Amino acid sequence: MVQAVRGMRDVLPAEARRWRLVESAIRKVLDGYAYEELYLPVLEFTELFARGVGEATDIVEKEMYSLEDRNGDSLSLRPEGTASCVRALVENGLLFNQTQRVFYSGPMFRYEKPQRGRYRQFNQVGAEAFGFAGPDIDAELIALCADVWERLGITRHVRLELNTLGSAGARQAYRDALVAYLTPYRNELDPDSQRRLESNPLRILDSKNDRTQKLLEHAPVLQDFVDADAREHFDGLQVLLEGRGIEFVLNPRLVRGLDYYTHTVFEWITEDLGSQGTICGGGRYDGLVERLGGRATPACGFSIGVDRTQLLHEVVHQDEPAGAAQVYVCWMHDGLLGAAFSVAGELREADAAVRVHMGGGALKKQLKRADDCGAEWAIILGDDEVGNDTVTIKHLVDGEQKTVARSELVTAIG
Repeated sequence: MVQAVRGMRDVLPAEARRWRLVESAIRKVLDGYAYEELYLPVLEFTELFARGVGEATDIVEKEMYSLEDRNGDSLSLRPEGTASCVRALVENGLLFNQTQRVFYSGPMFRYEKPQRGRYRQFNQVGAEAFGFAGPDIDAELIALCADVWERLGITRHVRLELNTLGSAGARQAYRDALVAYLTPYRNELDPDSQRRLESNPLRILDSKNDRTQKLLEHAPVLQDFVDADAREHFDGLQVLLEGRGIEFVLNPRLVRGLDYYTHTVFEWITEDLGSQGTICGGGRYDGLVERLGGRATPACGFSIGVDRTQLLHEVVHQDEPAGAAQVYVCWMHDGLLGAAFSVAGELREADAAVRVHMGGGALKKQLKRADDCGAEWAIILGDDEVGNDTVTIKHLVDGEQKTVARSELVTAIG
């Protein structure tokens, strides 16, 4: 038997119902904030991510799925969505003298060690705002996330962590100071941190190695390098969040893993999923548009990990989401199948999700299938019902059964 590629999982119907619930909630909130959707290609030129995400990041160095096409061009499956989003807007002239608020969704790909909540193919919903320099848009995006958690009923299970990286110059100055501090301790660092010391030293702050964290206790502090304008921006963001009643924790070691971040960075974290606790992350990336060929444009965004959010929703709300069918139509013999199709059609016109029984069998078997597919109502059609232009309806939750005129069916099942 041919099996799925490691890290590329199947989302089967029972899990897909919850997945759809989560994605629908996210989309509902994004629609409420009037963000517009765009669709992005899964495959891009590798150069886009090397320039956008950063050649020294773990993503570009060792996690991308890349290939050479017949023209000799290097292409990569997208490991994240922001670079693709910026490329699309710049290429199509949508950032010239205008602002944009957009979102996208779909699979991303990274060659990582698979584990619960971390897959090599994973889904994200990303939202990005362009052309807004103030902390107000940072606050809006964070508030948008908070509204998603509220709609999903998981607010009490997540916390918001905030930091500021300051300007690109401040970040570079801090990088140099951190390297100077850690270089004498190189041999005491864990292997990943030794490698990052040369390529991406800020990621050492994220190390889970206890010995490395001990060394960092006396390291230079990023906040000491942040310039006055960045402090004012970050202070303004905190005031706006407090005004919205959104609680947060300041985390001076939060840096995110992508080179394009400047100023605000944030993560929404849960303790209920073990080590894979970040379900959403984002921040400002004011230099990325220019880096990818556009005019200098302030920008801010986030991405929600649908896989992990779906897992968290399952932990918090263990009841199964509603099944695919709301109504299940049963019929007593083959001659009534046409009537069953007709009744189902009327219900579908009223936006009900209807499954007609297939394969014959006794009514008891049909009602069991109705239960198995999660339907709330069963419609029973026999010769008497068809002859009298009525239907028998059974509420599968409490077992109540009654016969109503066919013209009243839609009203009867509500």
